Amino acid sequence: MTVNYVFTCQRNSGLMDLLALAVPFFLLALLLELIVDRVRSTGYYRMNDAINSLSAGTLSTTFGYFTRFAQVFIWGYVLQNFALLRMDYAWFDYSPQGLALWAVALIGWDFCYYWAHRYGHEVSILWAAHAVHHQSEDYNLSTALRQTSSSFLFNWIFFLPLFLIGFPIEVLATVNALDLIYQFWVHTQHVGKLGWVDRVFVTPSNHRVHHAQNERYIDRNYGGIFILWDRMFGSFQEELDADPVVFGVRKPLANWNPFWANIQVYAYLWFDAVRTRRWRDKIGIWFHRTGWRPADVEALYPKRSTELAAFRKFDPDISTAMRRYVLGQFLVTILGVLAIAKFYAEQGASTVLVPCLLLWATLYTLGLFTEARSYAVRFELIRLLMIVPLSVAAMLATSLIIESADGAWLIAGIYSLSSVAVLEIATANKHRQAKMTDNN
Repeated sequence: MTVNYVFTCQRNSGLMDLLALAVPFFLLALLLELIVDRVRSTGYYRMNDAINSLSAGTLSTTFGYFTRFAQVFIWGYVLQNFALLRMDYAWFDYSPQGLALWAVALIGWDFCYYWAHRYGHEVSILWAAHAVHHQSEDYNLSTALRQTSSSFLFNWIFFLPLFLIGFPIEVLATVNALDLIYQFWVHTQHVGKLGWVDRVFVTPSNHRVHHAQNERYIDRNYGGIFILWDRMFGSFQEELDADPVVFGVRKPLANWNPFWANIQVYAYLWFDAVRTRRWRDKIGIWFHRTGWRPADVEALYPKRSTELAAFRKFDPDISTAMRRYVLGQFLVTILGVLAIAKFYAEQGASTVLVPCLLLWATLYTLGLFTEARSYAVRFELIRLLMIVPLSVAAMLATSLIIESADGAWLIAGIYSLSSVAVLEIATANKHRQAKMTDNN
C-alpha cells in the first residue's frame, strides 16, 4: 500500500460526503420545526438544550477535521491489501445491476451500523463515546445533530467487513452519508405512528423509544434505516401510549459544557478504574457491559438508583437579555463554522487549527452563560479582548486570512467591542431583574 493511495481515499470519501450538502437542509428543517413548536406551544424546544446539542455537533464536526484521517487510513489499507473482491466503482452506475449493488452496499452498511450502535450501548468504553447523543433531555431535530467527538476511536471496527469484501471506499462513504441523513428526520415528536412503515423502517416512533430512559425502553431499537434488524435480533420495542417516553440518560449530564458532555462517562469509568484494587477490574471495567462496577468500588461509592417519577430536566434560569446575547453569539458561531468548513475544504486541516480553537472557546463560554455560571462574564471578556485578537494575529501569520489585514482587524474589532457593549447591557439588565425580584 502506498501513502498516496490513502490520501486518494481520504479525498474521494470527502467528495462523496453528502452530509456537507445536507447541512443547509438540516438547518432549514430545524428552523421550520422550531416555528411549528412555537405555533403549537408544544414545548419541544428549549434554547439551552438545543444550543448544547448543536454545540456538541459543531465540536464533533470540527474535531473530526483532525481525526477523520485515522479511520480512512485503516479502511484504505484493508481495502487495498486484504479485500476479497476488486469491485470497480464504475460497476455502481444507474443500470439495474448498478442500482442493485448500491442497494446491497446500503443494506450492508446499515447492518454493520446496527451492531456498531448496539455495542455502543452494551460496552462501557463504547457507550462513553455514544452517550453524548443521548444526553439531551428534549427530543427534536437539534438532537439529531448532537454527535460525539470520540467515535473515531473504535466505531470504524464494525464496518471493516465491508472493506474486506471489497466495496469501493467512494461507495461506502456515500451510503454512510445516506444512512446518517435518513436518521435526521426520525428525531421529532411531531410525527406519530406510521402503520406498516413502523414495522420495516426506523421511524420517529421507533426512535423515540431508543432515546428513552424508561426501564421498558432502555437499549432498544438500534437500527439506522431498517428496524428489521431489531426485530430479527430481539432488540425491538414498540412505543406505548401507556408508558410515555422520558428522554435523556439515567445519569444526567446536568451541564451545558460540550467538552464535559464528551468526557463525562470516560471520567466516571476512570474514577472507578483508579479506585478498584484488582488490576483485572481496572482493565475490565472498560469492556464490561454498561452499568457494571467493581464490587469494592460499588461498596465504597454506591450510586443511588434513579427515580424516574422524580426526574426533572436540567434548566438553569438566566435573564431574557442574557438569553438573547447567547443566541446572538451562537448565530455568529454558525457563520464561523461555515467559514472553517470552507477553509478546510480548500486548504486542509492544518490551516484551521487556530479558528477551531477560537470556535471551541466560544462554545465553552456559551455553555457557561446557559449554566448561569458566576464567572461566565469574566471568561467572555477574556475571549473577546484576548483570544479573538490573538486568533486573528495567528491566522494572519499563517496566511489563512489572505485578504486585507486591516480589514480583518477592523471586523474583529467591531465584533469584540460591540459584543462587549451588548454584554454590558445584558449584565446590567440581569442585575436590575435580580434587584426587582429581591424587592418583591
